[in-house]
Amino acid sequence: MHLSGGERHDAPEGRKFIETVGGDYEGVPLLMDKAYEGGETRELARANGHEPIVPPKSNRTDPWEYDKETHKKRNVVERLFRRGKAFRRVCTRYDKTDVMFLAFVQFAFTVIWLN
Repeated sequence: MHLSGGERHDAPEGRKFIETVGGDYEGVPLLMDKAYEGGETRELARANGHEPIVPPKSNRTDPWEYDKETHKKRNVVERLFRRGKAFRRVCTRYDKTDVMFLAFVQFAFTVIWLN
């Protein structure tokens, strides 16, 4: 888990994650939203042994097929982040340091997991 700037695009940060995980979970599909649909991100996922499941953007000239049923399971992660934002301190980021903010995010997700 790492923290990025609010002005950063999702795709480069997602590639950092894929590189960090590498082939540790080879064969596990990566469910991504359209922010990660670039060729570089998909190729990096394939190079690490993952199947990228991401819909193409509507303006793509060469769209590809993807597993729509598996992609629907991405909502589990989206709901988890919604629950995390229920914690006011996470949603508004009152903490001044990255360390304290990440610590509270981990605490919030632990509370969610225990419930």
